[in-house]
Amino acid sequence: MNGILAVWKPRGMTSHDVVFKLRKMLKMKKIGHTGTLDPEVDGVLVVCLGKGTRLVELLMDSPKVYYGEITLGMSTETEDAHGEVVDHKAVVQPVSIEEIDKAMSTFEGVIEQIPPMYSAVKVNGRRLYEYAREGLEVERPIRNTIIHSFERDGQPVYNQESGTQSWKFKVDCGKGTYVRTLAVDLGKKLGYPAHMSKLTRLETSGFSDFESYTLEEIQTLIDNEEINDKVATIETALKHVPKTDLDDELYDKVKNGQALLKSDFEQDFQEPIAFYYNDKIIALYRQHPEKELYIKPYKMFV
Repeated sequence: MNGILAVWKPRGMTSHDVVFKLRKMLKMKKIGHTGTLDPEVDGVLVVCLGKGTRLVELLMDSPKVYYGEITLGMSTETEDAHGEVVDHKAVVQPVSIEEIDKAMSTFEGVIEQIPPMYSAVKVNGRRLYEYAREGLEVERPIRNTIIHSFERDGQPVYNQESGTQSWKFKVDCGKGTYVRTLAVDLGKKLGYPAHMSKLTRLETSGFSDFESYTLEEIQTLIDNEEINDKVATIETALKHVPKTDLDDELYDKVKNGQALLKSDFEQDFQEPIAFYYNDKIIALYRQHPEKELYIKPYKMFV
């Protein structure tokens, strides 16, 4: 089985748990996912099967869409609802919708983020969460990410008893964005400690929640021998990648992984280009790292 399967990961499971279960259900080992979801975050987890695993690196770079909730009034050590509270400042007067929307709009575009201590970013050869579990604070690298849109959804809810204010949001963001940190930084801009109180991933790697299946649904598809019809082809997963059709002469060169002259094509190849023959993907090519005039295979599918 070769292709892509969009899975709806439930809360309480790790992304690794999902892959482990699928390996047993599908009776195959060659399975990988295109971007980890935290255990308490539900949503779309795109899984690559067989030759589809060659797309993992490419699909991980795609934009992602999340739906969640931000809560003002307290921050936590993990920046989400599951860590210990580390700061509290009661929201005495609700922040106006105009202030919220104005602050959120300032995060659109290219922004800088400092990864949370509870993250998998490596510093001096160790994951940040390893330092965090030992109670150690280390200097974290500043990273750039892009926020395509960051908008409030629905009316904010003010809780006078707890001194908090919450609202739903939707964010369309680039690779490597920490939505937890986005919530915390927004809170700082509004003058309050904050955390991300809920999060769901609606879209990743070109697949949406409408195209995903729960593990229970996948098992039913397997039992009814319908699973093959639901696995997206590698070509479908590459639908957003620029495409070039090969003639017989070029096909013979590409299928053998030969380097090709860039001047024979119109594209610049800074980003991968998909080479097709008879409507089937043969390879992805991109700029040769050492020879300016040439392109070379990035991923082969034959």
